[in-house]
Amino acid sequence: MSLSDLDAGSSSPGGDRKDATLHQRILGDIERKIVSGEWPVGSRIPFEVDLAKHYGCSRMTVNKVLTQLARAGLIDRIKRSGSFVSQPHGQSAVLEINDIRKEVEALKLPYAFSLTRRKRHKATGADRIQIDVSAATPLLDLACVHMAGNRPFCLEERLINLDIVPDADAADFTHMTPGQWLLSQVPWSSAEHRIHALSADEATATALQVPAGTACLVIERRTWSEAGPVTQVRFVYPGDRHALVATFTPAS
Repeated sequence: MSLSDLDAGSSSPGGDRKDATLHQRILGDIERKIVSGEWPVGSRIPFEVDLAKHYGCSRMTVNKVLTQLARAGLIDRIKRSGSFVSQPHGQSAVLEINDIRKEVEALKLPYAFSLTRRKRHKATGADRIQIDVSAATPLLDLACVHMAGNRPFCLEERLINLDIVPDADAADFTHMTPGQWLLSQVPWSSAEHRIHALSADEATATALQVPAGTACLVIERRTWSEAGPVTQVRFVYPGDRHALVATFTPAS
C-alpha cells in the first residue's frame, strides 16, 4: 500500500475533524481502508517511519495506532517484516455496547443500581494509560453497583473525559446510570474491549457480596468519539453469574 492511498478520504469538508485527535485520525484512515476492502487481506501497511512522516507525528503515536489495530484483529504485526491486513477470524467477534439494565431484565429480575463513588480529579499517570488522555485532563471518576433482584450483578468503575463530555460534570447519575447517560448523549465512533479474569480482592468482594478470592469476569472498555477519548469503564461480574455470547459467521 502506498501512502497516497491514505490521502483519499482522510480529510472532511467543513473541518468536521477539527477537534479529532491525531491518533483517531490515523486510526480512522487505516481502519476505513481495511474494513471497506480497499486494502485487501495480506496487504502491507506502510512502515511506521513513513506513516509518521506522512502525518507529521512521532513514531510512538503511529505505534499506538498499529498496536490498537492489531488488538482488534485487523492487522498482523510481524517482527522485521512489517504490518499486514489480517485474515478475519470468527472468534474475533465484536461485542456490542449493551445497557446493563436490559441484561438484568432479560433474566426476568428487577433491576436497580446505586452510585457508590463520584469525584472529579485531574488525570494521573495511571489514568492516562487507561483512558489515553494527556496530563492534567479533568476526569469524572465514578463507581456504582448494579443489582439483579437482591444480589449484586456487577461492579462498574468508570472514568469520563470532561474535556470531551463537559456536561457529565453536572449530570445526575442517581436515576440514570453513567452508561445509559453516555449512550443517550454522546455518539461514539470506535470502541475497544479487553476481557480477562481475576480473583476478587476485599473491596471487590464486599461490593459484590461474595467471598474474597471469588473468580470474577472483567470487561474493560474504552470508547472514542471523533473529538477524542470519551470514557474508560471496568465491569466486574461474579464468574458464576455472567456469560459472554457473540454471534459470528465463518471467515471467507
